[in-house]
Amino acid sequence: MKNIILSGLLLFITTTVAKAQNNTEASVTTDWQNSLIPQPVSLIKQSGYFILPNNLSVLFTKNEALKKIADQLAQQLQTATNTISVKDNNAAAANTIFLSLTNDKSIPAEGYRLKVAADGIIITAKEPAGIFYGVQTLVQLLPGQIENKDNKKPVTEWAAPLVTIEDAPRFGWRGLMLDVSRHFFTVAQVKDYINQMAKYKFNLLHLHLTDDQGWRIQIKALPKLTEVGAWRVDKTGTFGKFSKPEPNEPKTYGGFYTQEDIKELVQYASERFINIMPEIDIPGHSLAALASYPNLSCTPGTYAVNSGEQFMIWPGGGKHFYGTLDNTLCPANEQVYDFIDKVFTEVAQLFPFAYIHMGGDETARNFWEKNDQIKALMKKENLKNLDEVQSYFVKRVEKIIASKGKKMIGWDEILQGGLAPNATVMSWRGMKFGIEAAKLGHEVVMSPTDFAYLDYMQGDAIMEPPVYASLRLKKAYQFEPLPEGVDAKLIKGGQANLWTEQVYNMRHAQYMIWPRAFAIAEALWSPKEKRDWNDFVPRVEKQMERYDVAGIKYAPSMYDAIFEVRKKDTATIIVSLSTEVEGLSIHYSFDNSFPDNFYPAYTTPLTVPKDAAAMKVITYRNNKPIGRMMVMPITELRKRAGIK
Repeated sequence: MKNIILSGLLLFITTTVAKAQNNTEASVTTDWQNSLIPQPVSLIKQSGYFILPNNLSVLFTKNEALKKIADQLAQQLQTATNTISVKDNNAAAANTIFLSLTNDKSIPAEGYRLKVAADGIIITAKEPAGIFYGVQTLVQLLPGQIENKDNKKPVTEWAAPLVTIEDAPRFGWRGLMLDVSRHFFTVAQVKDYINQMAKYKFNLLHLHLTDDQGWRIQIKALPKLTEVGAWRVDKTGTFGKFSKPEPNEPKTYGGFYTQEDIKELVQYASERFINIMPEIDIPGHSLAALASYPNLSCTPGTYAVNSGEQFMIWPGGGKHFYGTLDNTLCPANEQVYDFIDKVFTEVAQLFPFAYIHMGGDETARNFWEKNDQIKALMKKENLKNLDEVQSYFVKRVEKIIASKGKKMIGWDEILQGGLAPNATVMSWRGMKFGIEAAKLGHEVVMSPTDFAYLDYMQGDAIMEPPVYASLRLKKAYQFEPLPEGVDAKLIKGGQANLWTEQVYNMRHAQYMIWPRAFAIAEALWSPKEKRDWNDFVPRVEKQMERYDVAGIKYAPSMYDAIFEVRKKDTATIIVSLSTEVEGLSIHYSFDNSFPDNFYPAYTTPLTVPKDAAAMKVITYRNNKPIGRMMVMPITELRKRAGIK
């Protein structure tokens, strides 16, 4: 009898939901399954929707991690329902969301199965991380107003399309780096960064904690690192071009994370299935450390935390860069290794993640070349050149890190002079050094500048804060972490990096990260064969709609015109225009007025009028402006064409 009653009840609920679905389907205007980033492995769409009830239950198989996930989901869904209850349960029930752990070995690590049916939603995985990622997908299936925490514009019906999804990541290392040294970000801001990462299934936050511009982590055995090294003269303008601070200017800019702050961030991230990897960048990039402890330098002198004034020279033409002051720890100074041991002792205790990043990049060695201590070290250790001097340093650092129970990872310069035996390489100067390390049998994380540097300009230089290079969204989407001919087992995954020399606040950080981090997320999670630019663009646009609701900043650069310039003769400029996104019309003027869609539309390369002062360009879609108004000085076009 109980089974008959239960069957009747389920039939009634299912019928009621189906009726509600049929009555409201016309009002459901957006198929949010078409917005998913990253693209899942498999998605099968059925006809219809599941309507969230006003009184919703989130059920979960009894597990402490699942309870936290269920609580997070309930908090996210507060906008959509009147009341939400969270409770453990052994089985699914009608009109609920059920989070279920299983022993099914066919589900890969971090993978999940998500089924949205007319009578409820079930997410299944064999580990809590998979459940968490399934929840992120579910939230993306709901209308974008779910991101409106103020609930100012509630939708009439909260509906998820009926889908069956099977999903798992392609790579286990899916990272984003945040440089908190050049500009400091508070604990609350880093948590916000973590929240945004989690939505797109990133699982590694790389914190660049130390550099020439600030030491950001408390080391109790070395208190001057934060008393002195965390503070500098405050400057506003273009980083790298600031005037040199006066001796008595107050050092008011900075900050650091206490060890309690770090523990809080590690816990917060772990609840979102994100590891935090610390980076202590040595032997270069060490002015903050030297300002605190000058005895660690090969070059006696007075040191100060850099405030953004230039002290590194990049000659170009294949010549090696050099420093106008020595910003390196001295490899020939035994006090340096005692210092490093103390730092990594405390760092290892704070971060559970298996790896510690030791930097190792961009070491200016011009001060080492003439240093007697370095010469004595080379003679003692039979080191042939300065590459081998750095390798000596890196190998000693690896032993120190290993003594703390951690693995060492460094930027690809650690290959120079011979790679430390158990080191992992993060390849940033393109892919070639990652390939080289893998062929030597070392683990590799791909993070190449040409695809994954989010501090680069993402549109035309006339529209973007000035940076020395560009990376458009379409190029970022071409990131392929696994090169042909390389052992896949050695490519752990990849990450994108946000260096913050020119990033002063979190709003601008958001602008630089999104939408390019969408491209990186998909490269690291989705099957290679499913990635398609023309399919990706409309999904990015759906995410932008969600960000509009959430109040998160992003760059609209993909809609802007792209200028290609050549000279016809010594005085004549030919301009070709294009866009990353298809289906846009480009309208332009040369007469100093602001063009709209009634102005000429670009069709073929244009000859710039002899006496024009500026070219103004804007893009439209369906007779509505979509790109930004771009004002291109003719002097800039002449410069790009090579006309003086």
